Amino acid sequence: MTGALTDPVAASAHPPARLGFAARQRLLKPADFDRVYARRVRVSDSFFSVNAAPNELGFARLGLSIGAKAVGNSVARNRVKRQVRESFRQVASAMPALDLVVGARPGSRTAHNARLRESLNVLWTEIEKRCVVS
Repeated sequence: MTGALTDPVAASAHPPARLGFAARQRLLKPADFDRVYARRVRVSDSFFSVNAAPNELGFARLGLSIGAKAVGNSVARNRVKRQVRESFRQVASAMPALDLVVGARPGSRTAHNARLRESLNVLWTEIEKRCVVS
């Protein structure tokens, strides 16, 4: 039985797309977060709040603000952060040059992962619409 998984020629013809999350795509410094909050455009729902500000780098960057007060213990926070990072990885190449800070709201604590990803997809689209320069 020969399939795409066992046939090296078929596997090399269509390599899987690489959706990374490089260090340059992360907001790490407090000054970067402060700049986003000072110049922000904000969209939110019951799960997340997304703040965005344009950057001059030519690509989108992501910062996370997932607090214990909103989400709970480290297990819950890490689950929510994984969902945000994965969602961002999938849309980052199509996003305009924005710095994004995602904060979690209490609704994200008990929401299923699929619902969190749906929420983020809607918020990414909305933030893009509101930040596009005419």
